[in-house]
Amino acid sequence: MEITVADALVQCLEKENVEVIFGYPGGAILPVYDSLYHSTRIRHVLVRHEQGAVHAADGYARVTGRVGVCVATSGPGATNLVTGIANAYMDSIPIVLFTGQVPTSQIGTDAFQEVDITGITMPITKHNYLLKDPQKLAEVVKNAFHIASTGRPGPVLIDIPRDVANAMIQFKYPSTVHLRGYKPTYKGHPSKIKEIAAHIKKAKRPVIYAGGGILASNASEELLQFAEAICAPVTNTFMGLAGFPGDHPLFLGMLGLHGTRPANMAITECDLLIGLGARFDDRVVLNINKFAQKATVIHIDIDPAEIGKVVATSVPLVGDVKMVLKALLPLIEKVDRPEWLAHIHEIKDQHALSYSRDGTLKPQFVIEQLANCTSGDAIVVTDVGQHQMWVAQYYRFRQPRTLVSSGGLGCMGFGLPASLGACLGAPGKQVILVTGDGSIQMTMQELGTMMEQGLAVKIIILNNSALGMVRQLQEFYCDRRYMSVNFSFHPDFEILARAYGIPGYTFRTEEDVIRGLPEALGKPGPAIINCIVPVEENVSPMVMAGSGINEAIDCG
Repeated sequence: MEITVADALVQCLEKENVEVIFGYPGGAILPVYDSLYHSTRIRHVLVRHEQGAVHAADGYARVTGRVGVCVATSGPGATNLVTGIANAYMDSIPIVLFTGQVPTSQIGTDAFQEVDITGITMPITKHNYLLKDPQKLAEVVKNAFHIASTGRPGPVLIDIPRDVANAMIQFKYPSTVHLRGYKPTYKGHPSKIKEIAAHIKKAKRPVIYAGGGILASNASEELLQFAEAICAPVTNTFMGLAGFPGDHPLFLGMLGLHGTRPANMAITECDLLIGLGARFDDRVVLNINKFAQKATVIHIDIDPAEIGKVVATSVPLVGDVKMVLKALLPLIEKVDRPEWLAHIHEIKDQHALSYSRDGTLKPQFVIEQLANCTSGDAIVVTDVGQHQMWVAQYYRFRQPRTLVSSGGLGCMGFGLPASLGACLGAPGKQVILVTGDGSIQMTMQELGTMMEQGLAVKIIILNNSALGMVRQLQEFYCDRRYMSVNFSFHPDFEILARAYGIPGYTFRTEEDVIRGLPEALGKPGPAIINCIVPVEENVSPMVMAGSGINEAIDCG
């Protein structure tokens, strides 16, 4: 029996156990939506903007570890996905995206709502397809889910012309994938693993530098065993936060530009740096000539292109972090390093994060109180800016996949739609969005999606009436010449909340937070919590351009 490609696509999604997709309909993708109408297994979430769809799929993928799925029409529908695709690509998040396209006979004619989305997204997808042969649909979809979720994860896009979507085919979903030239390396080379064990044995001052690959490979348990076995302190990249318990004695906090002084000083003083699923990006390394100069560098990553790309590596090892750590652990003799750990604890005592308490409501205080009011499995989503860094510094993540944020791209507007995806991916968990007054206004139309879907996101706005991080950069790099960073007009977020039928709160003092935050978080349903904080408050410490990571300044 023949069915349409659109009907076959829905069956492909069901075969891949897709439970929810995020999307926005339009003419070119209409056949797919008509087929989705008949599905009883797939929940479609209608967003208010296509960017919301891809960010929601991203948030879903981050909390579940599964592939997120979104759908958009051709032309502006497809181009509205681009920022979210780039965000997922930079953070290695598995997403499969389906876009509608004009009929094949019209491709290249500048038809209504025609755009070359495969050409546009080629640099920011792990792979993409323009489906011209209806018979190849099932194979392409199977391959797309495999590519997105294996090796170093990433987004894959499938562009489907309308006439192809309406074509009739015999449908059979393949059980296996055969992709010549695509064979990710999972097992580390045995001789390299032995070499790493030998370096660990002779090291006096080792440090573990763990990135987002820990979460992508579900290696948090192995990382904890590894750190305790070799008595090495652990620092996370921003993307690696929640991959190691934030309340563990070996935890140093985040490193880099706004990292903790203990983390940055430990990197500078260590004699062995073990990089696990991290890419030594510019916000970590900063001045390469001053980064870990005393250390032998071990770099373990599933993507061979990342090893040695930024920092010279003494022992490179391509492989899945979880599998490599499992192979490495039996070769390690448990050791104690009392002098090194005593020195680390001394640094932590001397350089603990701090901020001034001057009677105003400080954003750091809000985050500390949030941490006190939430359980270890609460999911915290952030947008991008100062509030994101305060969460990284002052919230202690204890379980994996409980932080959802835009790392590599630094995408304002990510937070609200991503929190909706997180809610649907982890329906039993509390989801809290920490955002800024700038970020929330970029995608706040998704409040409608949140209410329509019955999602109970608690939204905390750290409201300083400014683009805070840009303002901070202008303070230090532009001699306080503040240009286009202060908002002279704002919506009243409490009234905005009421317009959507959401309980709204405004906090101006520490007493307001102490009294009102537990109440707002404890009530069922969503909430918008508007916290008025000083515009002058900066993220501290901060490493200035050209400095080493151990040369951070206090900019409070």
